[in-house]
Amino acid sequence: MDFKKVSEFLTPALWLVGGLVMLATLANAAPNPNFHIYIAYGQSNMAGNGDIVPSEDQDKYKEKFLMLASHNANASQRSGKTNQSIKTGEWYTAIPPMFHPFENLSPADYFGRAMVDSLPGVTVGIIPVAIGAVSIRAFDKDQYESYFKGDGKDIMSWGWPKDYDNNPPGRILELAKKAKEVGVIKGFIFHQGESDGTDANWRKTVYKTYKDVIDALGLDENEVPFVAGELLQEGNNCCSSKNGGIAQLKQNFKKFGLASSKGLQGNGKDPYHFGRAGVIELGKRYCSEMLKLIDKTIDPDAPPVNLVDPSQSTVPDEPPEEYGPYTEPIAIPGKVQAENYNKGGANKAYYDLSKGNEGGKLRKDDVDIYQPNMGITVGHCQKSEWLKYTVNVAADGEYEISALVAGDNGTGSFVLYIDDQKIGTEIANEGKGFENFTTVNGGTATLTAGEHELKLEITNDWIDIDYVEFKSASTTAIATRLNLMTEAESSFNLFDMQGKRIANFKAAGMDDAVRMVKDGLKGVRQGVYLVRAANSVGIKQKVVVYEK
Repeated sequence: MDFKKVSEFLTPALWLVGGLVMLATLANAAPNPNFHIYIAYGQSNMAGNGDIVPSEDQDKYKEKFLMLASHNANASQRSGKTNQSIKTGEWYTAIPPMFHPFENLSPADYFGRAMVDSLPGVTVGIIPVAIGAVSIRAFDKDQYESYFKGDGKDIMSWGWPKDYDNNPPGRILELAKKAKEVGVIKGFIFHQGESDGTDANWRKTVYKTYKDVIDALGLDENEVPFVAGELLQEGNNCCSSKNGGIAQLKQNFKKFGLASSKGLQGNGKDPYHFGRAGVIELGKRYCSEMLKLIDKTIDPDAPPVNLVDPSQSTVPDEPPEEYGPYTEPIAIPGKVQAENYNKGGANKAYYDLSKGNEGGKLRKDDVDIYQPNMGITVGHCQKSEWLKYTVNVAADGEYEISALVAGDNGTGSFVLYIDDQKIGTEIANEGKGFENFTTVNGGTATLTAGEHELKLEITNDWIDIDYVEFKSASTTAIATRLNLMTEAESSFNLFDMQGKRIANFKAAGMDDAVRMVKDGLKGVRQGVYLVRAANSVGIKQKVVVYEK
């Protein structure tokens, strides 16, 4: 045997196996929850106009503060006398200049340092994309091309947009997608407005530049804050009158913070830019605002972020649940408790429009489970959501369907399917409030014995569901006949709400007894009473209101 040839064959084969193992590992990895990543964008003050002091601005935070490079630059091209070369899309220690090779110190530099100081156990990452002198349109995916061909053509001729392949919003999204694989996009910091009027149209466009990224990444804007910075307002300044418009951005965002520029001095050279001290303090003010808005929870079980390759410090995912019963198939006849939907996760066992369990009870996925005073229920139900259950029907036959539900609009409703075939009738709440659950009839269904998949689909918003019950129609009919036969010869007692017996009378069944009370028994005044059968067969008691 030629061992040399065997060795030559095995080497690439082993590399292939190793590569497949690595891919499988990465495929089952989740972002590190302690790696907090922020998108920083805007124009020149964000890009960096503070003087760099290498001994203060480099190295001290290298263990906890990273940047995802937004452009290519050799060390010799970069301001600040750094020996660090960078390449687009790779992680590096965050040292200035982050936004372009020729820029200087940015508020993002000291925002990141302040966040690291404020959250021990967290590593902070910055996605830096900013261009001096540009309009907000430069960051709108639907306007940047026409802007650089029109009003922004001079800026294009200066070459600054080339660092981002002439597509600033595209570069932000490209880097954000990469960052989201290894960490958590926690928020945005923004400084822009000197080149625009901060009117309603500007504010609408600012929000759009944020929302386009949020939507593309599948993030929830309730969880990803936006912090804007005020323009220079001290001394000789160009644009302090625009700060009122920037403050009004609060009306556009669900989670908004405003970093004040009050008291921050300019560079003494022009009316636009902060000096070094102002840049540093503005960065710290961004941090203060962000800390008010983010979830600061630290995961003690997450590994430290690998500073060279953060993909090596992601968190292994738990194996996905196999689709199937929550505990065991649910017996029919019987009650299908709404919260006992199948395992298997989103889009397999359930579909829910809101992120997270808003009720916070029992299960930790996106289905909203509450605990009102009468038990566990599924609530906050919105049209098009659905839940699936594995059920086991005991015998072929006709089954009566009912559900215990609540709601305050009288229109929240759902329908049922067995093996994708619709059964019964639509079930709607009676509009008596979310604390008042009532039993609502859902028609009948002909079912076959054996295991089936039951699907509950919401057809109108806002219904809370305790359970759906299936009863054998034949059993119900027999019980009804026995009840009527027995109740025809029954005696009934009438009690007030203090438990005092008011009267004793005979009636042909509970319905007849209730009618007699409502019509007015001799010697009984108007009020609320309890009608109770004198024997133990059939329906035992019912509350009745007698009004003249």
